[in-house]
Amino acid sequence: MTAPHDGPTMTAALHPADEPYDRLAALPRTVWRGALVTGVGTPAHRLAHARAWLDRLQAGQLPPPHADFGDRVASGPLRAVVGELGLPAFCRATPPLAEHVLRSLLWHLDQLADRQPAQDRDTAIAQLAREFHEGWAAQTVGLDEDLQLLLGLGDFAELPWDRLCGQLRSRPWAAVREASELLDQLPALARLVERLGRQARDEPVPPIPAPGSPPPSRERQPLRAVVTRLPGAPGEITGVRFTGRPERMLASEAVMLTHPLLRKLWRARHAEARLLGWDTAAVLTDWRPDPDALTVAPAPASSPEPQARGPVILCLDTSGSMRGAPERIAKAVAVAALRAVRDTGRACLLLAYGGPGEVLEHELGGGEAGLAALLALMDQAFDGGTDIQTPIERAVARVHEARWRAADLLIVSDGEFGCVPATLALLDDARARLGLRVQGVLVGDRETLGLLEVCDAIHWVHDWRRFAEGTAPAERRHAEPPVHSRSLTALYFPNALSARAARHRGTPGNRP
Repeated sequence: MTAPHDGPTMTAALHPADEPYDRLAALPRTVWRGALVTGVGTPAHRLAHARAWLDRLQAGQLPPPHADFGDRVASGPLRAVVGELGLPAFCRATPPLAEHVLRSLLWHLDQLADRQPAQDRDTAIAQLAREFHEGWAAQTVGLDEDLQLLLGLGDFAELPWDRLCGQLRSRPWAAVREASELLDQLPALARLVERLGRQARDEPVPPIPAPGSPPPSRERQPLRAVVTRLPGAPGEITGVRFTGRPERMLASEAVMLTHPLLRKLWRARHAEARLLGWDTAAVLTDWRPDPDALTVAPAPASSPEPQARGPVILCLDTSGSMRGAPERIAKAVAVAALRAVRDTGRACLLLAYGGPGEVLEHELGGGEAGLAALLALMDQAFDGGTDIQTPIERAVARVHEARWRAADLLIVSDGEFGCVPATLALLDDARARLGLRVQGVLVGDRETLGLLEVCDAIHWVHDWRRFAEGTAPAERRHAEPPVHSRSLTALYFPNALSARAARHRGTPGNRP
């Protein structure tokens, strides 16, 4: 009999008179060889019991003792190893693993004939059981955590086990595990990604608070105003003092530069820092949680949480300035996006951009292509310059497509970029015609003009230095960021803000 070559099963090619080989029709083609040539039992027992093993393993159960392939003495110890290592639980989460376990078991049973008469049968069976145990014990180290993470990211469990196992042992997958662990320490980013998209009813946008008012707290914790005075910083004139800085000197001191003799006196005063100059000070008001006040209970939601969200277009900055802790946070955001679309069945488009012409476009999701795109990002080196125009233009072009019309754009960057007016005009048109919303994740110390002009809202990861490679968890908990506010440009150079960037001026630099 010749097996067909055009499909995984046999249907009309076999006749009932061909028993027991007609049972091959119920088996995946990957287990045909083992079920046919294994040197224990009879073909009828092997073909029938192979199907029973697959059904039970894929259901997460240990096959019954009577499914012994016609040789209970030889298969019993191997079946005990399967139960001892908990392989049925792994097979339930990953159906292709059940076929791999069955093929491995049949292969070990087939080695029994080769070990005789050098070994007696009982000794050979015991040695095969030990080898089977050692092989699978090594393969299942950390497999439970890997499978849980994998199933949380997409429908990857249907991939062939040999290919999937190789991916789980690769260096990019180790980066995925690291990003997932990092994401557990950044719950605000995960919540942000979950809220993206406009497929369901939009949430009401909170009004921008007036300048000087305390920012709204997500935890409804009372705040207190902490006033910080910065002597010498640009701000209110408080008096006159001696100074060595010519730009601060009084007009009466500057007049001496026009006199041939007084010019020498001016130089002496300048050398001794005895010039009369204006004394200034900046006054900053920072709203911080008040540990001595009673916690205010959160107000009830005015409307129910939407049950569905729209697609996500994720723009990750992979330039050289993102290397280190910002790179790790950016990869964690990619994992958060994949988790979010997995839970809600949404689509996620990844645009990883660097310098001019360095844009990688992938669709994240289930299947082998989605897993390959994620691993390619995790293995990517962050280097080069920054070209924000190309990814934004591609994102706007995608938003005009029917599939991505309800998508939100999320930009993860340190903000070290600028955007030309033509690209800003494309964004404005997409906002006006399609309702596009652009969210930003700032992995840096301050908002730049480019980030302020592009984004509608900016979410600041203020403690990004804590997540540098090699930083111990205890150091992350106690480390404090050196910058008190993300809005340094607005505080010190308010007149430098363009009309587009000034819309964020009243928004306090609260920390997510």
